Amino acid sequence: MEQRMNREIKLAEDDLIVSKTDLKGTITYCNRTFMRISGYSSPELLGQPHNIVRHPDTPRGMFKLLWDTIQQGREYHGFVKNMNRDNDIYWCFCTVMPNYTATQELHGYFSVQRQARPEALDSMKEIYRQMITIEQRNNSAGAPAASLQWLTEYLADRQVEYDPFIIHLQKGEQ
Repeated sequence: MEQRMNREIKLAEDDLIVSKTDLKGTITYCNRTFMRISGYSSPELLGQPHNIVRHPDTPRGMFKLLWDTIQQGREYHGFVKNMNRDNDIYWCFCTVMPNYTATQELHGYFSVQRQARPEALDSMKEIYRQMITIEQRNNSAGAPAASLQWLTEYLADRQVEYDPFIIHLQKGEQ
């Protein structure tokens, strides 16, 4: 039997993948675009951890940064490599932000993923390769922190902080 090669799905410029999760990252809402691109139905997504679409090539250090950021009540921006039901991949530029109740209690998180700029992905793929290599060399528990430390040093060497660097990549500003 012939094995199918995984293909890369390119998001359209107007594709917006929207989801909400509870405080633990369990999906509580997903829009039709999320369902269409992921290949899962609403009943298959709701109640599942958001990492149902996470591709193993995304460094764990990036998810540590995401969780550290949003648990401090701040917005996170980044590039993620996702995998749909058929194991096809799709890259996104994502924004994840805290979702508060009317009484300002943290209720969960809101995520919007959109098309990532191809030139930005060229840079991020190399950064992710380095981070994954570091994670593979470190013990399981300390691997995310080790790769995140490398990223911090990489950015410091370039005299830039994470958020401006990521936004610059996505916008393509000189």
